[in-house]
Amino acid sequence: MATLVVGGAGYIGAHVVRLLADDGQDIVVIDDLSTSTADRIGSVPLVRFDVAAEGATARIVEVIRDHDVDAVIHFAARKQVGESVAKPLYYYQQNIGGMVNLLAAMEETGVKKMIFSSSAAVYGEPEEAVVVEDSRTEPINPYGRTKLIGEWILADCERAWGLKWVGLRYFNVAGAGWPELGDSAVMNLIPMVLDRLAKGEQPRVFGDDYPTPDGTCIRDYVHVRDLAQAHIAAMHALDGDLPNRVYNVGTGTGASVKEVVETIGSVSGLDATPVIEERRAGDPPKLIASADRIKADMDFTATAQLPEIISSAWEAWQAGPRRIEK
Repeated sequence: MATLVVGGAGYIGAHVVRLLADDGQDIVVIDDLSTSTADRIGSVPLVRFDVAAEGATARIVEVIRDHDVDAVIHFAARKQVGESVAKPLYYYQQNIGGMVNLLAAMEETGVKKMIFSSSAAVYGEPEEAVVVEDSRTEPINPYGRTKLIGEWILADCERAWGLKWVGLRYFNVAGAGWPELGDSAVMNLIPMVLDRLAKGEQPRVFGDDYPTPDGTCIRDYVHVRDLAQAHIAAMHALDGDLPNRVYNVGTGTGASVKEVVETIGSVSGLDATPVIEERRAGDPPKLIASADRIKADMDFTATAQLPEIISSAWEAWQAGPRRIEK
């Protein structure tokens, strides 16, 4: 039996594939390689196509049957918030269409286990600083809505044909489990700071007058390897009787933007003194995950702290084409 990892050549997916392969598991990956490269998964079988494309269900059925798949981990999605606002129909077609095609193939072949890579974006702008899974879900952009709708579809399939599933809502994922698997996109704080340093520019911090100890926003950062291990733990937990379907993945603690920037400077040995700019609209002062549910139900805890996360991100950056010479 094999695990199908959809989007398995991407940033998080490649970490899951590496961990499964190191454990001797049989794996097959479907990825269109639009934001990744095949070398990230080594010799693991790769079938290249877009699961949201017309006719994709039949191709997924073939992959499932050819590789004797009995579980699916689903990462494939478009995930740029700004782009989702500008192109909402594209995001619904890609993220919801891909989910529907994949689930249709699973129903046809009798595969009933799925781990869904959801997002903390389903919460929108929660009023509480520590977010629990039962917090109100009011996503504020099409990307977040596609993730919440994905969870609804999974719940409907559970009722209709017995699908067993877990949706993992993760917060700020960062770092690298291996240097060659670093985050190649410059869309989150740590790679954005490294990108500016690589250009000889100072990092930017949006607001230093928030009601937090140092005046900058506090967020929950989880190491990508911890997040990958959470997906695998959830897949194994589906063999038992899980009392819940959605789980936060985070550390349950937070780090401020200033702490992150200072730690990048300390780890890299570079001058990372930031430029302070005006606040951005919609940034809550503090947003961290309650990690109690996943600990109680799966005995899973994210262990990497900020220095380890940033050290691994720096090592991965220096292993890439934009190495920063001191």
